[in-house]
Amino acid sequence: MAVWVRGPLRSSLLLLFFIFLQNSCDSLLAPRFTKIPTDQIGVSGGVVSFVCQAAGDPKPQVFWNKKGKKVNSQRIETIEFDEGAGAVLRIQPLRAPRDENVYECVAKNTEGEIAVTSKLSIIREDLLPFGFPSIDMGPQLKVVERTRTATMLCAASGIPDPEISWFKDFLPVEPALSQGRIKQLRSGALQIERSEETDQGKYECVASNSQGVRYSSPANLYVRVRRVPPRFTIPPVSHEIMPGGSVNITCVAVGSPMPYVKWMLNSEDLTPEDEMPVGRNVLELNGVRESANYTCVAMSSLGIIESVAQVIVKSLPRAPGTPIVTETTPTSVTITWDSGNPDPVSYYIIQYRAKSPDSKYETVDSITTTRYSIGGLYPNTEYEIRVSAVNTIGQGPPSNRVEARTGEQAPASPPRNIQARILSQNAVMVRWDEPEEPNGLIKGYRVYYTMDPSQPMSNWQIHNVQDSMITTIHSLVPSETYTIRVLAFTSVGDGPFSDPVHVKVRPGVPGQPGKFRVGKVTDTSVELTWESAYSKEPVKAYELIYKAPELGIQEKRNFEPRTSYVVEGLRANTEYTFSLAAVSNKGIGAFTNEINQRTAQANVPRNFSVNLATKTSVLLTWEFPESSAPYRFTVEYNRQKMEVDARLRKAVIPNLQPDTSYDFKITSPEGNMGGLRHRIHAKTSPPILIRRPEVDHTRETEATVTIILPSLDTRSSVRNIYVVVVPLKRARGVIRHLKSPDEMDLEELLKDISQKQRDPRQRQVDLRRAYITARFTPATLPAFFTLGDQLDYGGFENRALEAGQEYVFFILAELNSTTGKMFVASPYTDPVIAPDSDPQPLDAGDGLIWVVGPVLAVIFIICIVIAILLYKNKPDSKRKDSEPGTKCLLNNAEMMAHNPTDPVEMRRINFQTPGMMSHPPIPISALPEHTERLKANDNLHLSQEYESIDPGQQFTWEHSNLEVNKPKNRYANVIAYDHTRVILAPTDGIMGSDYINANYIDGYRKQNAYIATQGPLPETFGDFWRMVWEQRAASVVMMTKLEEKSRIKCDQYWPSRGTDTYGTVQVTLLDTMELATFCVRTFSLHKSGCNERREVRQFQFTAWPDHGVPEYPTPFLAFLRRVKACNPPDAGPVIVHCSAGVGRTGCFIVIDAMLERIRHERTVDVYGLVTLMRSQRNYMVQTEDQYGFIHEALLEAVACGNTEVAARSLYSYIQNLSQVEAGEHVTGIELEFKRLANSKAHTSRFVSANLPCNKFKNRLVNIMPYETTRVCLQPIRGLEGSDYINASFIDGYRQQRAYIATQGPLAETTEDFWRMLWEHNSTIVVMLTKLREMGREKCHQYWPAERSARYQYFVVDPMAEYNMPQYILREFKVTDARDGQSRTVRQFQFTDWPEQGVPKSGEGFIDFIGQVHKTKEQFGQDGPITVHCSAGVGRTGVFITLSIVLERMRYEGAVDIFQTVKMLRTQRPAMVQTEDEYQFSYQAALEYLGSFDHYAT
Repeated sequence: MAVWVRGPLRSSLLLLFFIFLQNSCDSLLAPRFTKIPTDQIGVSGGVVSFVCQAAGDPKPQVFWNKKGKKVNSQRIETIEFDEGAGAVLRIQPLRAPRDENVYECVAKNTEGEIAVTSKLSIIREDLLPFGFPSIDMGPQLKVVERTRTATMLCAASGIPDPEISWFKDFLPVEPALSQGRIKQLRSGALQIERSEETDQGKYECVASNSQGVRYSSPANLYVRVRRVPPRFTIPPVSHEIMPGGSVNITCVAVGSPMPYVKWMLNSEDLTPEDEMPVGRNVLELNGVRESANYTCVAMSSLGIIESVAQVIVKSLPRAPGTPIVTETTPTSVTITWDSGNPDPVSYYIIQYRAKSPDSKYETVDSITTTRYSIGGLYPNTEYEIRVSAVNTIGQGPPSNRVEARTGEQAPASPPRNIQARILSQNAVMVRWDEPEEPNGLIKGYRVYYTMDPSQPMSNWQIHNVQDSMITTIHSLVPSETYTIRVLAFTSVGDGPFSDPVHVKVRPGVPGQPGKFRVGKVTDTSVELTWESAYSKEPVKAYELIYKAPELGIQEKRNFEPRTSYVVEGLRANTEYTFSLAAVSNKGIGAFTNEINQRTAQANVPRNFSVNLATKTSVLLTWEFPESSAPYRFTVEYNRQKMEVDARLRKAVIPNLQPDTSYDFKITSPEGNMGGLRHRIHAKTSPPILIRRPEVDHTRETEATVTIILPSLDTRSSVRNIYVVVVPLKRARGVIRHLKSPDEMDLEELLKDISQKQRDPRQRQVDLRRAYITARFTPATLPAFFTLGDQLDYGGFENRALEAGQEYVFFILAELNSTTGKMFVASPYTDPVIAPDSDPQPLDAGDGLIWVVGPVLAVIFIICIVIAILLYKNKPDSKRKDSEPGTKCLLNNAEMMAHNPTDPVEMRRINFQTPGMMSHPPIPISALPEHTERLKANDNLHLSQEYESIDPGQQFTWEHSNLEVNKPKNRYANVIAYDHTRVILAPTDGIMGSDYINANYIDGYRKQNAYIATQGPLPETFGDFWRMVWEQRAASVVMMTKLEEKSRIKCDQYWPSRGTDTYGTVQVTLLDTMELATFCVRTFSLHKSGCNERREVRQFQFTAWPDHGVPEYPTPFLAFLRRVKACNPPDAGPVIVHCSAGVGRTGCFIVIDAMLERIRHERTVDVYGLVTLMRSQRNYMVQTEDQYGFIHEALLEAVACGNTEVAARSLYSYIQNLSQVEAGEHVTGIELEFKRLANSKAHTSRFVSANLPCNKFKNRLVNIMPYETTRVCLQPIRGLEGSDYINASFIDGYRQQRAYIATQGPLAETTEDFWRMLWEHNSTIVVMLTKLREMGREKCHQYWPAERSARYQYFVVDPMAEYNMPQYILREFKVTDARDGQSRTVRQFQFTDWPEQGVPKSGEGFIDFIGQVHKTKEQFGQDGPITVHCSAGVGRTGVFITLSIVLERMRYEGAVDIFQTVKMLRTQRPAMVQTEDEYQFSYQAALEYLGSFDHYAT
């Protein structure tokens, strides 16, 4: 190798020094070599590389010469690097002797030029000297994930040992420049850590020593980069805000590479380019006044995506268009109107009133259509009607009024005030007033008259009158009495007859007295009143005739003129008739019509009622006037008699049986007047056992007594609990007979309640009478209660006990009852003498010992008990001092609150954390409000509450950390605490064989109710099944899919078919039942060396989304109910796992345990349970979203209750639903349907449907598909909204997306409809409407009738039409004109659905459903069944509901209409739209049931 210098640098060193000094400020440098090539000895046919690099300023250019000329050959290649300041001369393959030469590397810049030479020698393979390097192991093709470590192997030998170096893409690899990322190992291998895309290339290993150089074969390293185009993980959500409000909209996108995210408003960028964040961008908007669409744009090198969020500034809806009257009847007006609102309307309100000055508007609300018939109107009345719209903000202004007059009817009432007066000896004038309810224009009147009123009306004489309310009847027979009745008539018909009026045809005789009626009535008298009779001659007297038909008597009384008279001396409880006539000098006039009246009963008891009931007695009460004379009556029941004095006004009927209905017959002895006869029904309280309270002598003070209150086993049925104090009365030292609490006069006791509620000052304290001293609810019932502390408990004063007085105490529980007040009492305590607050002094010596000794003993015992409790509750005795958060809080107040058998409550008592103290249990009545508060301000309180959860202690996990156990943990940070871990039976000699990553978790009032574990790994399958066997578990709950987001979440630990053996347990798959949202697998287990076989079920929930939590809890709750129903009561813990066994697993356990708590206590304690669970397994309930989902699930479970019923009980269930609910005015089925309507969808759920380009495609403004379930079409380039159709995917019983529910196509959406059928492979269409109904279009005819038609890309040929009794089947051949592919599409049109209401019978519809599904099985492809009516929710909802319900009935023998419809409504709004349709679903299910013999019972 030689180096020389040329050009200006040949001058003397002195000159060079001066030049350097002169130019140092300019820092220009001549070239110098930083890498000098070495001489090389290569092998013929092999490779050599000469590496040359120089530095200088400006940067020099480096090139290679051979014999003074630039190298130029196919085999000799120059590879430049360092921007041309370096060059590798690579010769391959080597040819001898042609390539043997001296090669020159030249570096040149403006400041000079330098050169260096290297010599190449080549040896033939067969002449290689001893020790020449050889490659023993060369690198191999390698593929590595980006960021992972790649190792390229190389081993070489030679003498001396060769040095190994590496080339990548013909350039030398320099580990020193990689900042430690690339290392060359001692073995010669090249290790590349945190590999990057730039590491990808062709690698060669080079071995060189003094004998020569040898290259390995090249090997490619591929660095695999997941290139994922951007996608939104949290797309922007639309918001509705008040004017001037603020909102934050979050947009999160991911991809590889991660995308930049910006916000745009129309074409304006809201995010500056230089501030564009990666992955997440939150748009903050303040003082928003106008609605707008904000676009979130995510962009990377792999593409750009957009998502739009609407910010809708809330405003009241506009006034609808003026209503149009389409039909009137005498009692109804039908109107239609235009919505007038482009935005969604929740419902409409109609206001109407009769057009008169003082009439007020009546209101009809919750109308969801734009057509309505207002019923219950008055005939022939003018009404004003107006309509207003309601949205989520409130009610908008009303429309213009429309006026409408109802049709006429025959009069509903007779003419009023009929009067008849004599004009002459054969003529009478009759006059009257118009009817109160003419119901139209009165056309005239008919006057009927006769001398014999017993004749039928058709035989009476008729006198017609028009345009007048007065007439004269001539040609009457003198001195005869005539009866006259009048009716009015309209053009529609005759009204009712008036009451008869009597007149005597004799001049001067008085007319009939007016308004003859009864006044005050007693048991011996009746008062009569009337208006004076008309008479030309003075009335000189009145004659009264009264009769008692049942006594066979008739009497006559005459008296001077007056307008009232009291008939006395009558008999009690007797029916009398009265008739009156006026008398003048000319004679007696006509008598009035007879009126009837019964006299009152004599002094007898009245208004019997059962005031309250206990288990063994009822309290009978009645009314009775003050009387000194005794009145006795008999109460008969169950062949027993009891005589009672009526003056007591109440009686306790004792010695009854619990929970029994009694019929009490009340009679009076024959001698008593009035003959009392009465029956009354009553039912005694159920046999609920309340244990007696015990006196706690250890807690007595100078003035108080403490009792231990019993826990209640049936809290749900108890409303209030009273503590009752009973002072004992002694007679000559013996306690007087004390009635049992059940037979006490509880009414006296309970007067305290009503009196206290009326006026707390009006209590006269009788210290010798039993009294209530405290009231609690089941949730606040304490464990201990101190009597006499003079505090207030539930509105009752806990009075001081009287010193020296003897007492007993009992508990009185008031039950939740719909049939009157029911009570259950405990037995009495042992008698206790109240302590004397001023004790006599004791002898100083003896007395002190007797006092101090027991006191010290008691204190010592209490200390020991507390120490034991503290010791037992410490999970790890090693850290007694490291747990400052743990306190023993066995104080009275905490022990009071809840039953201490519940592990959560024991923790509340013994290891109360500050968080648990500030988050007490919540009554379920407050749960909706509590959940709303948590969700307010973008879940602010939810975040704060979730973040504050802390078990307050530290726990060890030494077994999880053992090296032998580490591979058994799926995630390094999810471990099993030592103190709660599931310990397997160890296998002899195998270290760690007792370990599995699983912990016991307590449930409601049950320790170790669950086992929470990770998804099994292949190496832990045997351990998992061993745990199932050893714990005698019958149910395994799996809350994950095997793979999510392309990542393995759990390995398949069960056989796909047949039998597999895992360790010592043989597992056989017996059955698999796959449903839309979960799967149930049944296994048979057999352990080697054991004869027993066991059945275990695995429940896998498949509807948990890959991101976040389910949108609705409905499917999860259905899954949970199935697990609960199938798990035997005597089984071991329920084993629950997801992937890590903490997040979704925690959700399942919390919701299950809380539902148990709700059933027993009517309270919820999510915070307390999660705190407890985290002291048993780390990270339980892993995310804030999961914590929120728990609350949503509990809220829905409480609101909806359990509506599942066994098929065989469906008839009685429907019978019960048809009854009017107690305390309500509606039936159970109406209440159930109302509960469905309670959850209204937020407008943000309708994204695409609300876009301006799509609104016209919706048949009804308020029926649109949710964004999450809408059917998406393939977008057509350049056509906005081309992916939208008003259609929703609906899950079936066994299959997700089994149906498409859609509206009846409009003319403008028909092409989209055929496109949807084709793209989603739907070959069966169900049509549930006629094209027109009630004179309006319900559906456009979207199919060709006779010859083929083209809809966009698709040619539709009608092939056949079959007219069946209840439906029409049409078959079409559909061809895609783009590629000629064809399919057969079958359309079933059900023709038996009436235009109004629902079918009378479900039988035909059930047959139709069966036919559709049979055809699907026979011909249908894998795609969904498309179902439509007009809006695609009402009849469509019924069809899908019954399809699911009937299939479930066949497979499970269970029915749940409510939950089925609720599930449908989470996928499309308003499914099963009306109460009629909902009732029809029940009726059809029942009719279907009747077709099965085995359910006929």
